[in-house]
Amino acid sequence: MDDALLAAYQATDYRVRLARGGYAAIRIGQALSPPLRTLAGDHAWGFITAWNPRSEPTPRPQNRGAQRALLAVLRAFPQTLLIRPGRGVSRDGRWIEPSLWVVGPDTAPLDALALRFGQFGYVHGRGATPAQLRLPPGA
Repeated sequence: MDDALLAAYQATDYRVRLARGGYAAIRIGQALSPPLRTLAGDHAWGFITAWNPRSEPTPRPQNRGAQRALLAVLRAFPQTLLIRPGRGVSRDGRWIEPSLWVVGPDTAPLDALALRFGQFGYVHGRGATPAQLRLPPGA
């Protein structure tokens, strides 16, 4: 991953839609906000997308199909406790990627999904620990 792409990951708000409206943002290096901490408890969590594999702009219908496939796989994981829709939003507002925040799966299954869907990285954590950028081996 080049420095520009790494900087883009770092300068992104990872927004999770809340059940009663609005969203809570995840930022790399910061702990989860109280609403997300309550939902995650002490479990592993990840913020992942299937949009724009290999960071290449991809047609919307293809992105939507990939995102539906990602959602189906996450729903089938026995360790999945919760899935919430989200969006990765650049802080300058120049791009938005629909994403999913999932509570339960740890890094091994999320690494496999990131590789399967052509993602260089995703954001993860456990409970209230600070969010980290995860670069799956082989990405």
